[in-house]
Amino acid sequence: MNVLAAPRALAGSWLKQPPGLAILFLTQMWEIFSYYGMRTLLVYYMTKQLHFGQQHASLVYGVYIATFYFTPILGGVVSDRWLGRKRSVIIGAAIMSFGHFLMASESLLYFALAAIALGNGLFLPSLPSQIDDLYAKDDPRRGSAYNFYYVGINVGGLLAPLVCGTLGELYGWHWGFGAAGVGMLAGLAIYTLGARWLPPERPRVRDVVPDATPALPRAAMRQRVLTLFAIFLCVTVFRGAYEQTGNTIALWADVGLDRTLGSFTIPMTWFQSLNPLLVIFLTPLLVALWTKQAGRGREMSPAKKMSMGAFTVAAAFLMLAFVDATSNATGGTGHAHWLWLALFFLVFTIGELFVLPIGLSLFARLAPARHAATTIAAWYLASFSGNLFAGALGTLWSAMGHAAFFGAMGGVAVVAGTLLRLVDPAVARAEAPADGVRPDDWQEKQA
Repeated sequence: MNVLAAPRALAGSWLKQPPGLAILFLTQMWEIFSYYGMRTLLVYYMTKQLHFGQQHASLVYGVYIATFYFTPILGGVVSDRWLGRKRSVIIGAAIMSFGHFLMASESLLYFALAAIALGNGLFLPSLPSQIDDLYAKDDPRRGSAYNFYYVGINVGGLLAPLVCGTLGELYGWHWGFGAAGVGMLAGLAIYTLGARWLPPERPRVRDVVPDATPALPRAAMRQRVLTLFAIFLCVTVFRGAYEQTGNTIALWADVGLDRTLGSFTIPMTWFQSLNPLLVIFLTPLLVALWTKQAGRGREMSPAKKMSMGAFTVAAAFLMLAFVDATSNATGGTGHAHWLWLALFFLVFTIGELFVLPIGLSLFARLAPARHAATTIAAWYLASFSGNLFAGALGTLWSAMGHAAFFGAMGGVAVVAGTLLRLVDPAVARAEAPADGVRPDDWQEKQA
């Protein structure tokens, strides 16, 4: 029996995709809702409720975020070798829910944060690694699946500040944390109730009989691992510019932008909602475009798409550099019109959609059999290294003029785009048949 084929029927399919994708989409949406809902309140809670000093609160926050993105590497190994992906998702979600509810006790803050990070280590790599198994190897919908999945991430990210943030600020911090916990439980319920639509579990590494199945040629395996590592480095560089939206871009919205709309001043935090909103609306348009191109045999390769996306993000930053320099020129007000920032997010989001969901899809396709969760965890580790790089770059904000800084971020994105374009031949070789066996065929035999 071919365990990597799509589910038995597509009746009741969602957006012309297998029903299992909707289950994974909604599970991830609620997990992101819980994560960003808690994260939105965390620093305010520590400084206003627990009376932590700013430096102490920032240190706790930074260690938590770093740990959150590091634990999936360990969790991916546990999932692949012992628990399996489905058990890992269920156990991880339950632990995270428990951690969110522990936030109700001020004395258990560190235990709560540790529980959420630990549960995430099992959950995060094990959920998206199931997407590829919903499709047969020749199913043309495989590429667009990760774009729809990415929408789920952004729907959760959009709702979290509106729900958890509002409850926390207006009714008490614990109400916001409780809402995050309820969201995580909702995701767990959707996943367990929709289990019949999910792909069968792949054999765990420890259950595989040595030499019972043909192995991928060593040269092909080495090619794939090196290719994934090269993409990892490219995405780390890209995130150095990409992650500025929550840091220096937010600062510029406060000090370098004219946010008036008639007699109303637009809150600076509202601009942060533009990115997830645009992801939700632009994704179907881009998927339709790529599907049409694929039907004509003109769709770009994954690395070329990612390269184009990085160059698009570079264009967005260079536009801001020009706008800021112009607004500060002789006779300028020093404040750019808010529409320029809205246009920045439009261009920026288009570029983002060419990079991040495509990269996740590529990691899933090139993942060695029985190591899917570990490979997906490596993709998320790029968020860890990329955020560290972005933080280091962000320290230049106060040392450089705003226009110069935005120009430098455009240069960082150009470097990432150039590197991704250079990696394209390696990606093509990694996805090509090896000794007459295509990677997908080999993975099916292994499973």
